[in-house]
Amino acid sequence: MDQKAYFGGGCFWCTEAVYSSLKGVKEVFPGYMGGHIKNPSYREVCTGRTGHVEVVEITYNTESIPYEILVQVFFATHDPTTLNRQGNDVGTQYRSAIFYTDDTQKETAENLINELKHNQVFSNPIVTEITPISPFYPAEDEHKNYFNRHPDQMYCAAVIAPKLKKFREAYQSYIN
Repeated sequence: MDQKAYFGGGCFWCTEAVYSSLKGVKEVFPGYMGGHIKNPSYREVCTGRTGHVEVVEITYNTESIPYEILVQVFFATHDPTTLNRQGNDVGTQYRSAIFYTDDTQKETAENLINELKHNQVFSNPIVTEITPISPFYPAEDEHKNYFNRHPDQMYCAAVIAPKLKKFREAYQSYIN
C-alpha cells in the first residue's frame, strides 16, 4: 500500500537525494509546508516571512519500507538539534520538522525521538517539530531532482555528496 511522508531536514535538495535512493520509495518531490500563504515561491520562502519549511513529499510502499525506517533515515541524515539551521543553511525554512499524516506516524516519530533521547544519541536537545500535515506546495521545477542534475555544482559536491556517501554506507540494505 502506498502512503505519503513529509520531512523537513534542511535543504530539500539533500533530503530529496537521500530518500530517492531508498528501496520502496516511489517518488520524492521537494516543496514547502507549514506556512501561512498559498503557493509560495522559493524566493518568498527564503525570506523566512512565509513560515514554510523546505520539505520533501515521499510516496512510499509500506510493504517495502516501513515508516519507522523513513524516520530513522531522517534523524541519521541531518542535525535535529539545531534550531532553524542545517550547517551553513540558516533560516526558519531549514528547521527540522516532521509533518504527520495520521496518529500512527505521529506516534512513530515521537517514540523514535524518545528513544534517541534515552540513548543520548545527540549531545544537544532535539528541536524537531512534529506537526500535522498542512497544504504541500511543490517547489519550482528547477529544484526537482537537483542533485542528480547538478552533481558538480559546489553545494552538491561539498555538502550533498559526502552526506549521501555516509548515508549509503549506513543503510546499504535499504538502497536501490
